[in-house]
Amino acid sequence: MKFSASDAETLKLIQMWRRDVRHFKTDAVPEDILERLRAAMDTAPSVGNARPWRVIRVENPTLRRDIRSAFESCNEQAAGSYEPERQDAYRSLKLAGLDAAPVQLAIFTAIDPDAGHRLGRRTMPATLHQSVAMAIHALWLTARAENLGLGMVSILDPARMQTLLNVGPAWEFAAYLCIGWPEFTDDTPLLHRKGWQENRSTVWEVL
Repeated sequence: MKFSASDAETLKLIQMWRRDVRHFKTDAVPEDILERLRAAMDTAPSVGNARPWRVIRVENPTLRRDIRSAFESCNEQAAGSYEPERQDAYRSLKLAGLDAAPVQLAIFTAIDPDAGHRLGRRTMPATLHQSVAMAIHALWLTARAENLGLGMVSILDPARMQTLLNVGPAWEFAAYLCIGWPEFTDDTPLLHRKGWQENRSTVWEVL
């Protein structure tokens, strides 16, 4: 299939307006849209077609509270790791949408899946984790195209998440995603707006 310049411009806009969303409305997301997000992950490239991503949709209120508590603990530890003059700036950042996001997904990597028969990962086992990252990105762009917001919560202890979600050693925690209708949209990343870290252009080295 050959795509048009208009298609390319649409993709550019989706990428430009993809943000790490922290402010959500509590309105439910229809199941047919969630099914399209799930299907988007099916389109992601994966090493040896191993498809190592594993997804748990977290609905239990008690479990959500426990994850919120785990985030708060890790977040306070992270704040304390900065020099005193930067701690207030850190604490002013909203780094999770756990309180309002109606859909929350825990993503794991199967570290030795039968699928794919280990093709392509013998010398680079990290390709399993890279495959999961690409599946998350496919879901993320699709969510943005559906006018949904998605935020990744990275301030969590992987071992604690394994325990909370009763996941054995065959799966490694990869990401926790909050999904819902955003309270507002912005094409400038939060950390850029807050003066924490501005966007930088990618540099391609030539040898």
